[in-house]
Amino acid sequence: MPRKRTLERLVIWLIRLIADTFFRRIEVVGAENVPANGPVIFAGNHPNALMDGWLLAAKSVRWPLYFLANAKLWNFRMLAPILNATGAVPVYRREDHDGDVDNTSAFARLYEVIESGECVCIFPEGVSHVESQLVKLKTGTARIALTVASRGKVVAPIVPCGLNYIHRHRFRSQVLIHFGDPITVDNEWLRKFHVDEQKAAVELTDRLTDALRDVTVNTPDWRTLRFIQSARRLYKPSSAQLTPQQYVELNRRFANQYVKERDDPKLQALTADLENYQARLDLLGLKDHQLRQPMTVSHAFRKIVLRSVTLLALLPLAVPGALLHLPIGWIAAAVGERFSYEMDDVATLKVFSTILVLPLLYLAVSVTVGMQFGFWWGIALFVGLPFSFLASVRLVEAEVSLVMSMLSIFRLARLGRELEDLRITRADLVKRIRDRVERVVDADVDRIFTNEDFS
Repeated sequence: MPRKRTLERLVIWLIRLIADTFFRRIEVVGAENVPANGPVIFAGNHPNALMDGWLLAAKSVRWPLYFLANAKLWNFRMLAPILNATGAVPVYRREDHDGDVDNTSAFARLYEVIESGECVCIFPEGVSHVESQLVKLKTGTARIALTVASRGKVVAPIVPCGLNYIHRHRFRSQVLIHFGDPITVDNEWLRKFHVDEQKAAVELTDRLTDALRDVTVNTPDWRTLRFIQSARRLYKPSSAQLTPQQYVELNRRFANQYVKERDDPKLQALTADLENYQARLDLLGLKDHQLRQPMTVSHAFRKIVLRSVTLLALLPLAVPGALLHLPIGWIAAAVGERFSYEMDDVATLKVFSTILVLPLLYLAVSVTVGMQFGFWWGIALFVGLPFSFLASVRLVEAEVSLVMSMLSIFRLARLGRELEDLRITRADLVKRIRDRVERVVDADVDRIFTNEDFS
């Protein structure tokens, strides 16, 4: 048992390191909704393959966290030891075996874990997906919670978990994990379960669906989501900085109101004008935030000189680590884009290819150095290289940001009349969006921005 616990700690440390390295910022909201003691069933949306499980394992507040996982994952030799170390429970999906499956032992193991006071995580959508909204939930999560409660040993509340990615497979992006209010399987649910198990499971699943919608952003399609994001950018005051929580909350409010009024002719006209504005920006290679302030030639020149000096100052620090690690980044990107079956597993493939290649690279470099300069130099290098990777990530991130900023400044300085026309269009869109929000906003809703922010 001590050896198992040590392996579990090592695995969770590795998972947390992966999560904190892949994402620039991970914000957790609603941690107070997670019971500090006793069994818990975490139920999350599933937009990003194995990355969803890693994030919840790293940030769920409770550990150990046991997962229900597709039995097919155990076919990957490199992945199976990690799944076993984290106590994942394999489940066979009917879709993969022509409906002929027997998960009796899996559920027996799951009930044993819950009744011992541990926590489990289930993704009730069943499969990872890239839809712009929740897909229909399966009733398995509700059945497990109801069955556990009916056995009379413990009651495990269901905690909805919203995983909201800013850019789901982009390295150094941001993510918000939102834990909603727990759903307790009380005596009323048990009474319904004893009367009609199927009906009770469906009703509890509907309740869970509503709870997950409250902690995620859902739109009918990707076009609607792009409109929502563009409208949110224009509505936001230029001086305000959004946290991931505010970003997701503002998107959610815009999405809910858009769905209510999508047939309004004025809203349809606003949608078309905003899409045209975004298309013009894309054609010129510009971002909306770059139009907020006028850019004179002298101002552009000063910015370019200042950022060039910063770039040259950072370059000597970034080059050694970049020479070693950038090829790994290219390999990970290529693997993620070329070998993914669906867009939801790009991030997972990027992480796995990096995990596999980096230790081999470090070992090869360390052995080479050890043979040339001595054993202890090789050991010191092998220990130090992971730290150089983290430093290189920060430095290269800064370098890329500076280069992209300089290219944008060049574009802004030469566009002239086209830029002024875009600013006029932008100002009109900002006014129309803010006026519409003021007309429909509920007076009882807490405002994210104040009048002072807008002025």
